[in-house]
Amino acid sequence: MKLNKNKTKNKIILIISLITIFSLPIFAFAAAVEEENINEQLEQLEDILNSSSSYSAFQATMLLNSAQDLLEAGILFEDTRGIIENSVAKTIDAYSVKKVFDILLETKNDNLPTEPLINKINEGLAKNVNKSIIISVISAKAENLKQANEILNEARQEGLEINGSEEIVEILANSLENDVPQESLSWLLKTGTKEGRSIEEITEISEELSYLSLMASDSGLSTEKISLLFKKAIDSSSNIADICENIKENLESEISTAKIESGGVKPSTTLGSGTPPTSLTGSETTIGGTPTEEAGEAPTEIGGAPEPSTPPAEETPSPPEN
Repeated sequence: MKLNKNKTKNKIILIISLITIFSLPIFAFAAAVEEENINEQLEQLEDILNSSSSYSAFQATMLLNSAQDLLEAGILFEDTRGIIENSVAKTIDAYSVKKVFDILLETKNDNLPTEPLINKINEGLAKNVNKSIIISVISAKAENLKQANEILNEARQEGLEINGSEEIVEILANSLENDVPQESLSWLLKTGTKEGRSIEEITEISEELSYLSLMASDSGLSTEKISLLFKKAIDSSSNIADICENIKENLESEISTAKIESGGVKPSTTLGSGTPPTSLTGSETTIGGTPTEEAGEAPTEIGGAPEPSTPPAEETPSPPEN
């Protein structure tokens, strides 16, 4: 009996050894192919960089090394090439491009989604946005992705099973960008998961919280006041719909109180007419499919400038004739 067990054990060891022996050449071949592909891609990028008279030989080499780090980390060649081509076309200085690459690489190494950053970079370059603004915007977005990932990890540490982690992180990061309190988003993720809500439902609720947060911010409420407002609503009920309604009612109350204390009369702007968050240029809205604003138009704000005074009677236009 013991002899049979030893024979079986030896067979298993032999099979594992054979698998390992035959697998090594396959892995080595795959690695060689990948390295060859990256080398070919780097040659293309080098040609693009050398075509620019704005970059010195040192700067071109610096950017090529950074591009290689991105490719080896898993950033798509098409995305890397697109950023370099647009940067060359817009004559963005090499050190600003290097900073953009550094932010992308750090985000990728943290296993966070990089597509939102790449989209913002391309949007900014296409719209001729100042390079410092592009860097500032993607830096803030990268930080929001980190915070969103912390919310996700916190929920998982409590034993919650959450699918679609990358999509969830992007959803939470967008809401953080719109000043929704981190505690409120943590509550949403935990509550929504426990209730078995889909990603689509969590997205919808997250967008609603973003909308309400923007209205609160537009009304002049401080970040601390907004956090307290959200916390009060969450503590008052366990029903998500009721909580959103409570936030709206509390917000209206805060706005009304602010008007009385200031002694001013502000335009009667309802919550339904507020301005969703803007893009890099402030000319494009992004929440809930709301129509985008045209570039140069000022967003409607709660508690904006006072309405112009009524002109003298003699200057008032006559009503149209029937």
